[in-house]
Amino acid sequence: MSEFTPLTSALGGMLIGLAAVLTMALLGRIAGISGMIGGLLPPYAGGMAALGERGWRLAFLAGMIASPLVLFAATGSLPEIEVPVSLPMLVAGGLIAGVGVSYANGCPSGHGVCGMARFSVRSIAATLTFMATTAITVFLVRHVFGA
Repeated sequence: MSEFTPLTSALGGMLIGLAAVLTMALLGRIAGISGMIGGLLPPYAGGMAALGERGWRLAFLAGMIASPLVLFAATGSLPEIEVPVSLPMLVAGGLIAGVGVSYANGCPSGHGVCGMARFSVRSIAATLTFMATTAITVFLVRHVFGA
């Protein structure tokens, strides 16, 4: 079980919002991670123009990967992360999330942070669906199946 960390959580939320706003303001793009990664994978639509798109996507993802190093440099420690499920459950969860992202035409970060900020009806519906599905899944796993 994780501790409630309001200050750290608020700071993280502000940084996510700032990244989303800057990506939209400077590049005119949505900071959805699934779309960002999808744009890095072949086939590349748009030829050479698509190649120019890869630079900002790679920089954004590199920043996400490097951010724990920045946190460690600033604080001297990293938060403890527990993953209390087996590897097969992680793989199954990842596959289910991947299928959901494909059907929803975007991931929770893209719809929840960027889409809802733009008052997109599709993003609001997708985010409500993500949240309802998560609540039902947690209830079933914790209270029905007893995990």
